[in-house]
Amino acid sequence: MVRENGCGVSMIAIIPARDGSKGVPKKNIRLMGGYPLIAYSIAAARLTKQIDRVVVSTDSEEIAEISRHYGADVPFIRPQAYAQDRSPDRDFVVHAIRWFEEHEGKAPELLVHLRPTTPLRDPAIMDQAIKEIFKYPDATCLRSAHPCPESPFKWFLKKDDGFFTGLQTDDMDALNRPRQMFPTVYVPDGYVDILKTDFIKNSDSIHGNRVLAFISPFCREVDTIEDFEMLEFQVQREGSLLLTYLKENFSPEE
Repeated sequence: MVRENGCGVSMIAIIPARDGSKGVPKKNIRLMGGYPLIAYSIAAARLTKQIDRVVVSTDSEEIAEISRHYGADVPFIRPQAYAQDRSPDRDFVVHAIRWFEEHEGKAPELLVHLRPTTPLRDPAIMDQAIKEIFKYPDATCLRSAHPCPESPFKWFLKKDDGFFTGLQTDDMDALNRPRQMFPTVYVPDGYVDILKTDFIKNSDSIHGNRVLAFISPFCREVDTIEDFEMLEFQVQREGSLLLTYLKENFSPEE
């Protein structure tokens, strides 16, 4: 069951983890520091004060079993139709909402969407994001993003005639101005998204056009083997609150 937090709103963390992955085979359960990648997202959700239930949506019985071992609830197996390479996030989100309504009587009001490919989150920052969305009732969702290290307004497009132009101007000299003279641009990431069930049920979108901005720290995402290796090096060098939690509560995998 989903308990209500101090604001009287029912909320769960939902972690999507399909079996197929071309860039890094079985990346969601690949070991990092002796623990499956998905275990870090489960740990982050369990350590976030305002989240009482962690649900994994997966099409894989293997991922389901591993997720349960690390403290997640896997009440359903996601249909293959919603777990394809090009399946949009809306597919698994709507499937989960409908399952909760049909099997538990109602869906939680908020879904804290955590992608397992962004493993090294700080639970305290996730709590900040949850508190933030309560301040803006008109927000259709909250999404995290981190500042882009280099302004894309300085970048080039290549035209059909073989010449460069700017993204917003043909004045190439203007693109050489100091980066401080350009607007700050933010890169969407997988640190934390917060979705509103009622909005999703009454629209064709999961995010909408009133997307509350939450500025997160940079957190490396796993898209390639090189990303995975860099994250593992980072954990070994700097340690991690989440890895400490896992070591204190679970034996490492072989």
